Amino acid sequence: MDPTPTPTLREPGQRVSPRARLMWQISNLVEGVVSVAILGAAAAVWDAVDLTWWMATIGLLAVAVYVGVVPQWRYLVHRWEVTETAVYTQTGWWARERRIAPMSRIQTVDYAESPVARLFGLATVTVTTASAAGALQIAGLDRLRARELVDELTLRADAVEGDAT
Repeated sequence: MDPTPTPTLREPGQRVSPRARLMWQISNLVEGVVSVAILGAAAAVWDAVDLTWWMATIGLLAVAVYVGVVPQWRYLVHRWEVTETAVYTQTGWWARERRIAPMSRIQTVDYAESPVARLFGLATVTVTTASAAGALQIAGLDRLRARELVDELTLRADAVEGDAT
């Protein structure tokens, strides 16, 4: 009987940084304002749609919900965890996705900071495996914790690979 525990699909225990909520809110606000401005400008230039006050109100309410609700909801869902045997992630805000990357399958571990994330001291760690589903991403981590996680995962994956040879 193999004494190695098998990873199970479960909710990971670690949350991303609380600062990620504000970063997501600001990003959503910029996206929403730009989208509404483009639609308004297009309607004015081509006069294709007769914009009424209630259409503009619905657009602004949609942006307000996108800015106020989605980042909070996303923060409650986004989780991650590293164990001796695997990396667990849970992402999404409408549809949830839980994924596991066994240490033995990790190929690369990447660290990235977008310009907006850098303003908040946050970063994203990407764990690439041979999976057809693609890489696992942990977005919204504190910059220092993200760097530590990259080092930790690299060492653990290397130790697992060394044990296999």
